[in-house]
Amino acid sequence: MLPRGTGVVTRRPLILQLVHVDPGDGRNMKDENGVEGDEWGKFLHTKNKIYPDFSEIRQEIENETERISGINKGISDEPIHLKIFSPNVVNLTLVDLPGITKVPVGDQPQDIEVQIRELILKHISNPNSIILAVTAANTDMATSEALKVAREVDPDGRRTLAVVTKLDLMDAGTDAMDALLGRVIPVKLGLIGVVNRSQLDINNKKSVSDAIRDEHAFLQKKYPSLANRNGTKYLSRTLNRLLMHHIRDCLPELKTRINVLAAQYQSLLSSYGQPVEDQNATLLQLITKFAAEYCHTIEGTAKYIETAELCGGARICYIFHETFGRTLESVDPLGGLNTIDILTAIRNATGPRPSLFVPEVSFELLVKKQVKRLEEPSLRCVELVHEEMQRIIQHCSNYSTQELLRFPKLHDAIVEVVTSLLRKRLPITNEMVHNLVAIELAYINTKHPDFADACGVMNNNIEESRRNRMRELPTAVPRDKPPGAGPQGDQEGTGNWRGMLKKGDEGAPGSGPASPHKGLAVNLLDVPVPVARKLSSREQRDCEVIERLIKSYFLIVRKNIQDSVPKAVMHFLVNHVKDSLQSELVGQLYKSSLLNDLLTESEDMAQRRKEAADMLEALQKASQVIAEIRETHLW
Repeated sequence: MLPRGTGVVTRRPLILQLVHVDPGDGRNMKDENGVEGDEWGKFLHTKNKIYPDFSEIRQEIENETERISGINKGISDEPIHLKIFSPNVVNLTLVDLPGITKVPVGDQPQDIEVQIRELILKHISNPNSIILAVTAANTDMATSEALKVAREVDPDGRRTLAVVTKLDLMDAGTDAMDALLGRVIPVKLGLIGVVNRSQLDINNKKSVSDAIRDEHAFLQKKYPSLANRNGTKYLSRTLNRLLMHHIRDCLPELKTRINVLAAQYQSLLSSYGQPVEDQNATLLQLITKFAAEYCHTIEGTAKYIETAELCGGARICYIFHETFGRTLESVDPLGGLNTIDILTAIRNATGPRPSLFVPEVSFELLVKKQVKRLEEPSLRCVELVHEEMQRIIQHCSNYSTQELLRFPKLHDAIVEVVTSLLRKRLPITNEMVHNLVAIELAYINTKHPDFADACGVMNNNIEESRRNRMRELPTAVPRDKPPGAGPQGDQEGTGNWRGMLKKGDEGAPGSGPASPHKGLAVNLLDVPVPVARKLSSREQRDCEVIERLIKSYFLIVRKNIQDSVPKAVMHFLVNHVKDSLQSELVGQLYKSSLLNDLLTESEDMAQRRKEAADMLEALQKASQVIAEIRETHLW
């Protein structure tokens, strides 16, 4: 049946599955030409085509080999699958592998020996396989490559069976008695001798039954004591027995593997879903499930909990209390302000008249500038929450509602609707957060309880400092003439503009280029305010007062913003989307004109569903067969 010839004939692995059928079963099997028979074959690559003629099977093997491996002795590790149905065979699966080649011929690469060895080892290394090591009787078994390779993967010989061929071609005066008795190479599963048809027999179309009859006659003549333990029929029964015993030994592991695979394919098939029958119900079910999973992900009650990173409501909470909270706490209440800014604000607030007290307008002006700095991190908080709610869409698609992947157009439509809803809520939420900051800027509440307490404590500290300074004044100085009065003291006073001049400009009259003694006008507005000059005691006190007031009030506002912004984001963005998501999806997508388009499956989904269903059915049958194995009839 299999191709024969010189050189390398088997150039692709041939997986040969023998299936025993009752003699009457073949009468109902017909090939595409209507030919009936008790024996037939089927190739996997030709699907359901039946081959009743074994010469056609041989030719198809050669054609398929040449299609993949070429016509000039090349090899391939892609197997050919062949099933033979016959009442004259036992249930058995064989893998015919190429023989080991030492010297490359034709188009074979220089490393052909290495390639063939790797191909052979790939199949025989499986611990569940039985190795059939074939050796010719007219060669020295001690140099058998087949036995050598088999021993590499099966050193104990527990799954190796040796077959000795060409018993009829041994030199005159020699026999294979010692080899068949295991005296040359002991193999635990035994050695079996066979006599195959010669090329001349094949050319003369000698039948297999005639060949088996002649083989039996030869064994009875040459090896009468071993005839009943050798031959093709005994080899067939032995292989069947070994296979069944081996299967029983491997049953526990096989059952486990089949059950695991069946569960995997069942889950895969469930993810593909059933073919759509009621489009309205299916669409409404998918929309409702997506909306529910989206809300559950925000609430932390989703079925699939992410373990690699924060997701959904947990990440929103982290944004509120870690990212946003720490950002606000890192904002310096006096950041961006220096002493000159404060003094300038105080002077601008007094107008043309010197003030006896710190003007309240300067405090409001400066504190508003600082409060305004809270708006940017607040808007950034809104943006981060919006991004996370966008990420939840992908999370639900990947983990929670995998059946959406069946309908790519519906998936894209749902993503578009949710994205649009989030996009519409973003400016509304931003406007509310902007208003929260604007509200704080609209009215500086200096009567705030916390601010009033801080002012009281600060006033007490200032009064105490003033009394301490008064105690330190020299006793000889009259009370009506405090220190600094006189020609030099007037120059340092806050009410004298000359005290604002640079130190280099305080020389004798006429020393500068703008001296009035030279007839030039003095533009006081061009005189810059020195940055590094020493502040008077009153200037220092005024700056300290303003800084403490700004810091106290800023902390109050920051606390309000840190509390109100998350609440505004939850109300205007998160909760609004949760409450209106399903109604938005139904209103936008649940339309009869869109049903056919939205529920169109991807091109390969039906094919993948069929393949998964077929594989699951095969696994279930395999599990049933294994469960029913008790005793097997041996031919």
